[in-house]
Amino acid sequence: MAYFILKRLVQSVFVMIAVAFLAFSLFRFVGDPVSQMTGVETTVEDQDRLREGLGLNDPFVVQFIRFSSDLLRGDFGFSYRTRQPVAEMITNRIPATLELGVVALLISLIVGIPAGVYTALRPRGIATQLILMTTLVGVSIPTFVIGIMLIFLFGVQLGLLPTFGRGGTVHIGSWESSLFTFDGWKSLILPAVTLGVYQLTLTMRLVRAQMMDVMRSDYIRFAMARGVPLHSLYFRHALANTMVPVITIIGLQFGGVIAFSIVTESVFQWPGMGLLFLESIRFVDIPVMGVYLVVIAFFFVLVNLIVDLLYFAIDPRLRVKEDV
Repeated sequence: MAYFILKRLVQSVFVMIAVAFLAFSLFRFVGDPVSQMTGVETTVEDQDRLREGLGLNDPFVVQFIRFSSDLLRGDFGFSYRTRQPVAEMITNRIPATLELGVVALLISLIVGIPAGVYTALRPRGIATQLILMTTLVGVSIPTFVIGIMLIFLFGVQLGLLPTFGRGGTVHIGSWESSLFTFDGWKSLILPAVTLGVYQLTLTMRLVRAQMMDVMRSDYIRFAMARGVPLHSLYFRHALANTMVPVITIIGLQFGGVIAFSIVTESVFQWPGMGLLFLESIRFVDIPVMGVYLVVIAFFFVLVNLIVDLLYFAIDPRLRVKEDV
């Protein structure tokens, strides 16, 4: 177990180094931040002095080493646009993105897992065909189109839900949460549903495929022959074995929800990290863009590590391989 964890940690370190290098390399070609920070009245000499002060004239290797060493110390630098510490800007936006991602993932699991089980046990039913058709339409439509449709229906036509913003929030220590106010929940519903639709479809179809495969296995047929009650057969034996590979996908989905919430946050003007990233692209705010990608990669690596450990704990075959 210790060797397994150590190996995963070493792999995670190399992944983070690679992501930091790619992020820092790509953002050198998005534009000149000095031109965005200064106005037309700024002289060329002043721009050169500013560029020198920011270290933009240093060689690429020197800039990357400085960027990496600052990250290791927890110093994320300052935004070129606002001159605020990037760490403070990211920290202020993380609660909104995490709450949106968690609620969207919960929606996909609460709806997707039962729907997957039902469609697997009733493969030829009319309700199953309707569910499959609906999910196929949902996964085929781009996320921003789904968001606009929900805004038009529930926000404009019916006037039931807010169409932008985060609503009311409360402070719990340093964490600003919208989960403890009625306005916060009203504002959260539309973006969470928009973000969770695609994940819901993937979860449902994966559970359905795995459940149908397990139901055809010999031990399930033997349990049926012995007269095991159907409720126990479906949920204690079949579903339990179905969830082993599903756990891996669910973990990766959460990382994907956090990373790909950019579009949803933009449509609903949700004040999360994704919207901050889009704003930083507009103003060529390289420190914010670089730190954002590193933070997203860290979420992916952390979730991947947790999923690997859960998979290792659940599946005894992996423990046998490690012992060998």
